[in-house]
Amino acid sequence: QVQLMESGGGLVQPGGSLRLSCAASGIDFNSGHGGWFRQAAGGRRDLVIVFTGPTSTTYAERLKDRFTISRDITKNEVYLQMSRLKVEDTAVYYCYYRSPSGNEYWGQGTQVTVSS
Repeated sequence: QVQLMESGGGLVQPGGSLRLSCAASGIDFNSGHGGWFRQAAGGRRDLVIVFTGPTSTTYAERLKDRFTISRDITKNEVYLQMSRLKVEDTAVYYCYYRSPSGNEYWGQGTQVTVSS
């Protein structure tokens, strides 16, 4: 059974930083595509950044200077480091995985609120 469990969300002031974690079971972040999407209230679920290979990523261009992705293969976890956060970054952030065979999986999401 596949499980993706996000953690690390919360309330942060504009300009602050936050690190999200996604712990996985039943899949292998060392293969397939894994990373992060986000969905603001009333909006669609949009790409943030995803590993597409051992060293390659695909990401939202407007976020690339502030958001970075990393992973720990030994723990089977991926991380999203967010810096210089803005009010418009407020959203539910979802961990995502697509297997080499094309199956997609989502975590339950973690709320990130950027507000003063």
